[in-house]
Amino acid sequence: MTGTTPTIGVTMGDPAGIGPEITLEAVAREPLQERAALVVLGDLSHLAGLADDLGIDVDLREVTDVADATAGSPVDVVNFDNLGEVTYGEVRAEYGRASLAYVDRAVDLVVEGRVDGLCNAPIHKQAIDRAGSEYAGHTDMMAARTGTDRHTVLVTDGQLRVTHHSLHVPVETALDRVSTDSLLDTIRLTAELVPQVGIPDPKLGVLGVNPHAGDGGVIGDVDDAVVIPAVDRAREAGLDVHGPLPPDSAFNRGLDGEFDCMVAMYHDQGHIPVFVNSHVPGGGVRATAVTLGLPFPRATTLHGTAYDIAGHGTAAPDSMVAAVNAVVDAARDGR
Repeated sequence: MTGTTPTIGVTMGDPAGIGPEITLEAVAREPLQERAALVVLGDLSHLAGLADDLGIDVDLREVTDVADATAGSPVDVVNFDNLGEVTYGEVRAEYGRASLAYVDRAVDLVVEGRVDGLCNAPIHKQAIDRAGSEYAGHTDMMAARTGTDRHTVLVTDGQLRVTHHSLHVPVETALDRVSTDSLLDTIRLTAELVPQVGIPDPKLGVLGVNPHAGDGGVIGDVDDAVVIPAVDRAREAGLDVHGPLPPDSAFNRGLDGEFDCMVAMYHDQGHIPVFVNSHVPGGGVRATAVTLGLPFPRATTLHGTAYDIAGHGTAAPDSMVAAVNAVVDAARDGR
């Protein structure tokens, strides 16, 4: 980092999805260009052609050494030159390999200290699986590459903050995984890592599993038998934790500022309120997903590759913009 201007690696994501266009839309914004030296990792020919096709006003410049990257315009690109003509909306192993190459190189750069943080446009899980990846996504790869055992994803739109007991597993599996010990570990991990986004000693609200948090055992007994003991043990350890909270009303309390972060039991319980609260016209969101626990700042979009609208120029870039800003803020603050 030169002075207060960090260098941020931005991977363009799956070529057949909206990643390249929202990457271009984000790095084209002058306020972002002035806040950091933005280095896009991807295929320069594809990016330049897409910018022309969609009328995105951005100047791109190829760099072979990120040390030469500068803030402002033009935006620097590490060119992989690994794409031919792209067919939008198709799951292909070649696109999975390309997107993995961008992420793998970005991790090299941040581990070597040559960039100060990473922002990733969305990749496609089926594409990287077809490419032979042993990882389910970005985060698993980064954790493995850096030897990070304890990490979590913080979903946030600036008003709501949410971590999850489980994420990308079937609902029945998520519910089967809820135990007092595992939930206590999630609560502890959240309390340990949320200070990385500038909130010391966070006040946590833990959602119930069942409607109305079980209503005293009338709607199932897991909240009384499993969640309450986990919350009690966390409080005995000195954590500011409250719950189980009725999931339908808990997020209103979060919006009112009563809690710094909510702990959801499974993916949709935590994601849906954030998606609704951060909705922008056109179906996009302004929320982002920040990975806590890695040895460097990292964020990605809250949404996926949106194959159905890729290449049309209609994808909202708000989540990507928020992700880049989150990484810049963290890098500047030394988090």
